Amino acid sequence: MTTNPAHGIFVWNELNSREPEKAMAFYAATLGWRFEPMPMEDGSAYFVAWLGQTRIAGLFPLAGPSFEALPAHWFSYIAVDDLDARLEKAVAAGGEVLRPAFEVPGVGRIAVVADTEGAVSGWISPHM
Repeated sequence: MTTNPAHGIFVWNELNSREPEKAMAFYAATLGWRFEPMPMEDGSAYFVAWLGQTRIAGLFPLAGPSFEALPAHWFSYIAVDDLDARLEKAVAAGGEVLRPAFEVPGVGRIAVVADTEGAVSGWISPHM
């Protein structure tokens, strides 16, 4: 197995927002971020935040019934070298896979994992 040089480090942060327009206006006014929409397969948009020429974060709109219980929050992603193998290790170590692996075209395979205390993060095997 080839090890991804980014394995085990935080590689992406995402704001999950109920009011994306307000959130984008806030971060544009306070931090100078600009946002570009990235179309998703369901027809909605994900927004990529930029500072100058650097992609720095994402903004995911919390819309629809599957997200109604979630408050707005920041969410972090950790790169892993082999998502399936690492999910097996997480479960064996007492963690829980909250959302099984899924593909995000052009980005990578992602899963949502809770550790033994319930702290949640995204694990991603990015496309290189």
